[in-house]
Amino acid sequence: MIHNVRIMQTGNPTSPSSVLVTGGGRRLGAVICQAFARAGWHVWCQYRASGAQAKSLCAALRSEGHQVEAIEGDIGTEEGRLALGAQVAADEPLRCIVNNASAFEPDTGLDFDPEEAIRQLSVNLIAPMSFARLLALQAVAGDGIDRCAIHVLDQKVFNLNPDYFSYTVSKLALERAIALQAQSLCDKVRVCGVAPGIMFPSGPQDAENFQIAAKSNPLRRPINPADVACTCVFLAGMRSMTGTTVVVDNGQHLVPLERDIMFVVEELLKKNLS
Repeated sequence: MIHNVRIMQTGNPTSPSSVLVTGGGRRLGAVICQAFARAGWHVWCQYRASGAQAKSLCAALRSEGHQVEAIEGDIGTEEGRLALGAQVAADEPLRCIVNNASAFEPDTGLDFDPEEAIRQLSVNLIAPMSFARLLALQAVAGDGIDRCAIHVLDQKVFNLNPDYFSYTVSKLALERAIALQAQSLCDKVRVCGVAPGIMFPSGPQDAENFQIAAKSNPLRRPINPADVACTCVFLAGMRSMTGTTVVVDNGQHLVPLERDIMFVVEELLKKNLS
């Protein structure tokens, strides 16, 4: 599905203007690819298991006259990340990476599986850190390219509850890594974050639960994924911003919850039926 993405103009990106979006074939990743393409960027849409969706998205955007490529890659291993980075950089210098792909599995601090936790850490934390480093290693003194790594977080990092334990731990670490990488890579790459709230059904969540949960924020309305995508485009073009995270969640992080919003709504629905 092609979303109606509003483009925030922050000035045309200087050439080259190539961006890699991980997990770009579906959900938020697809909307991010649309936003960058329509803002004039050359978009590389990375996918692993969503090849059909990624290729369909890219074909639709190319029909609009945009430069978009679907590219298969394994971001869960360093070998795969290096191969993906080399394949993209062989075409033209990469200016931005949006680390959108994530692993999201239910567990708690009592029942988490160590191997599954390591997998989530690899995808959610190590991969974004590695891609930002790869972007920095491509920098050549005096090339004039303003490079930016954007890490997609979750409003949960500012509104803690113990559900999805391993996922939350990985995103907490990534949120702290933004400032550290911004300091460490400051002469080569800007590093920023965007923290969305609930935008799509997750895990076992049904349509009724999602419709209620999506409006359980101070603005009492669903979060538009296009707003998150346009924030990524804004950060990529805003040369004065680094080491900071923008929360795009209709104020969801301002409403403390003891459980994940899905489980809160589930309990409310059960009470209404009893």
